[in-house]
Amino acid sequence: MKKRSTISWVLEFAGRKKSYYLASVILAILGVAASFAPYLLIADMVRQLLVGNRDYNYFLRMVILMGACWIVRVTLHSLSTTLSHVATFNVLGGIRRQLCEKLSKIPLGSVLDDNSGSYKNIIVERVDSMETTLAHIVPEFTSNILLPIVMFIYLLMIDWRVGLSNLIPAVIGLIFAAVMMIKSQGEFEVTIEKTKHLNDTAVEYINGIEVIKAFGKTGSSYEKFVVAAREGADCFINWMRKCIWWQAGSLSFMPATFLGVLPVGLLLVRGGSLTTGDFITCVILSAGLITPLVVAFSYMDDIMKMGTIFGEVVEILERPDMVRPDTIAEYPIGSDIELQGVRFAYKDKEILHGINMVIKQGQVNAFVGPSGSGKSTIARLIDSLWDVDEGTITYGGVDIRELPLDYYTSQIAYVAQDNYLFDMTVMDNIRLGKKGATDEEVVNAAKASGCHEFIMNLENGYNTVVGGAGGHLSGGERQRICIARAMLKDAPVVILDEATAYTDPENEALVQESVAKLVQGKTLIVIAHRLSTIQDADQIFVINDGQIAASGNHSNLLSNCILYRKMWEAHTMAKDNDLENVSAIADGKEAVNA
Repeated sequence: MKKRSTISWVLEFAGRKKSYYLASVILAILGVAASFAPYLLIADMVRQLLVGNRDYNYFLRMVILMGACWIVRVTLHSLSTTLSHVATFNVLGGIRRQLCEKLSKIPLGSVLDDNSGSYKNIIVERVDSMETTLAHIVPEFTSNILLPIVMFIYLLMIDWRVGLSNLIPAVIGLIFAAVMMIKSQGEFEVTIEKTKHLNDTAVEYINGIEVIKAFGKTGSSYEKFVVAAREGADCFINWMRKCIWWQAGSLSFMPATFLGVLPVGLLLVRGGSLTTGDFITCVILSAGLITPLVVAFSYMDDIMKMGTIFGEVVEILERPDMVRPDTIAEYPIGSDIELQGVRFAYKDKEILHGINMVIKQGQVNAFVGPSGSGKSTIARLIDSLWDVDEGTITYGGVDIRELPLDYYTSQIAYVAQDNYLFDMTVMDNIRLGKKGATDEEVVNAAKASGCHEFIMNLENGYNTVVGGAGGHLSGGERQRICIARAMLKDAPVVILDEATAYTDPENEALVQESVAKLVQGKTLIVIAHRLSTIQDADQIFVINDGQIAASGNHSNLLSNCILYRKMWEAHTMAKDNDLENVSAIADGKEAVNA
């Protein structure tokens, strides 16, 4: 698919507030025209002086009119920038919402390719950088270029030779600008890359501060951040060093219209082919070209950056969506899930190699296998977090790609080992499971999942803010709130991805009890390393190296699957070792006490 140009994206974004921007541009043009008017008045006054006009009232009227033009210019400029900024901040808010909505529509793997620091940098800082383009370049650059063109045409009508002489310094300035652009080619991209690295390093440093302190790595970790900060500063300095003199030359010559007008005009007056009045008029009008040109060319640096600034945002917006219909053509019958010939690759590495399985409605199904075998990947494909590369996944006999995403996600509750809590109240975190749920429904879900008692012991009960990622709560408490959220959703299919992996033994029993209530009468898919938790499952799938090694119940697999038998023996041996270690610790404590 052909990629769209940056200008087309600018026009699309600006088009969301078209009437505001159009009014802003019109007001800006009128404002610049009002700023040109005094130069025309001055030219007329000089002509009158040359012919001997000494009418005081005439000159007073001209001065008052010039003052009025200045007031009109300031007023129109203020109104123009107000409209453009109102429009821009609305547009920037819309772009941020569009980016967040886009992230929810693209495959999870596409999101995980970049870390959270990069997304924060794009959604917050890079979108902020668009403000100059939309709020200033659209109205101000447009108006400050358009009016000088009109005045240049007027100068050509007075005398084409003097008019063209205005281009002499512009050509010199453009040469400087061209060299500057050549020297700065790629430099802005470097600053973006270094800034992203700095953001990523800062996020990593802050998120890992507990581990850094615990293992005494403060010095080395901080040094990594210092290096990133220094590189982030140096890249801007190096860029400026390469371009500063060429930029100064460009900004000095481009508006210096007198460099061409004065010598050319004087030669023409001396030769008699240009009148003194027309010469003075041309000089005054040339002076009027300087201010808008300075304003216009002050945005050249921002125009050069525009492609990169918009590029990162556009790159996300142009990622392919997970294609889903808006309406249901065929409703699923029941909640059986079937995978046929499913293949999936993450980047260039194929992880699943032709998976075939049937998950029956109302049964408990378990995925077991070595780490990295593809268990969680299958669960995520079933939950439609990714799309399969080959094969099909059907729900109730219908390909999940033919079901609206909102409908299908409402059919599945996913409880992962690292479920996320937002920095909101407990009540609001649970309510995410069901939009518009009443407080009573939330409380009932919490009671059913065994959360109510500990929630009521929190500082503000259900109105307690859990902190970033639920940091104010223990791992077991976070997990039970996530289960309450899934219970409130009341989906017919429940996926538990190592739901008790990070809980302590005391909380594990509570979580297991909550899970038992959650899955009553539902289709359950469990991913587990502790085989004792799934030995009563109706069906166990042994997954190894992206393939189904075997399937059946616990006793069948012990008899017929060597891999499962080895995993079970390793699991029971680990349990025995844990008991021995606990006993040894207890004996040690008794010896110390004695």
